[in-house]
Amino acid sequence: MTDRKIDEGTRGVFIIAPTPFTDRGEVDDRSTDALVDFYLECGVTGMTILGVLGEAPKLAPSEAHAFLERVSKRVDGRIPIVVGASNPGTDNLIRFSRTAMDLGAAGLMIAPPPRLRTDDQVFAYWDEVLSRLGPDTPVCYQDYPQITDTVTSVSVLHRLIDRFANLVMLKHEESPGLGKITQLRQRSDRREGRRVSILCGNGGLHLPQELRRGADGAMTGYAYPEMLVRVCALFFAGETEAAEDLYDLHLPLLRHEQQLGFGLALRKEVLHRRGILASAVTRHPGPRLTARDHEELDQLLARLNRKLHATE
Repeated sequence: MTDRKIDEGTRGVFIIAPTPFTDRGEVDDRSTDALVDFYLECGVTGMTILGVLGEAPKLAPSEAHAFLERVSKRVDGRIPIVVGASNPGTDNLIRFSRTAMDLGAAGLMIAPPPRLRTDDQVFAYWDEVLSRLGPDTPVCYQDYPQITDTVTSVSVLHRLIDRFANLVMLKHEESPGLGKITQLRQRSDRREGRRVSILCGNGGLHLPQELRRGADGAMTGYAYPEMLVRVCALFFAGETEAAEDLYDLHLPLLRHEQQLGFGLALRKEVLHRRGILASAVTRHPGPRLTARDHEELDQLLARLNRKLHATE
């Protein structure tokens, strides 16, 4: 992997990669290589692997390790790779995190465990994790309460940012949550606290508004990453209307993909249809598309292709 680590100034598009499987549910090495090549061709800033979209909890530790090595070898230092290290057991999290960093990871993406109910509980969890990881291990805080059922207040984020220099990035996925971006940015703009990178998830569903609020880019898995790359580039160049126009062409499909739980199967199917994945299989228990789902996707993809061709 690249020697570059994520830091407070990281910006752009870190694509969340699925884990490709064969029709029999085995990790597909050939499709993994093809997926990496595709993302590089799309111009992504970095990749994030072994997250929710990567079905990490369904992988054996040996499979996760092998997948990390495979991706690292294929990327060959060209872009940074963030590795999902969330685990209900802190000892397991720390052990895997050290393995990932030893293999050259640019940083770790970690979500808090489910159902932490108070600010003190959230802070205590991160106090333990960030302290044990140490100052040389950069961390991206995955703030995704729709999945974890753990809500992280802005005040707790401020405390953690002030205490731990290795907390360098927020993967912002709380929805609605635009106000959280504004509060974080206002504080750092007033020099009342350290600025951290904010990359946004949720399939890119609110990306234009998030960028306007001060986000540094996207960390999500939309199956047309070239759109995310172009939209962010246009925003950073000040061409906000052109960015919004391009984004709007993709919104029906992007919105369709952003169905909690089910969207994974849709994204894999789109990547399969684009010739990247040999199979769209998700591991059991995982969603499967019905005949009607396929018809619906046919219509959305045909509509997107017509609109894209009309703008050429």
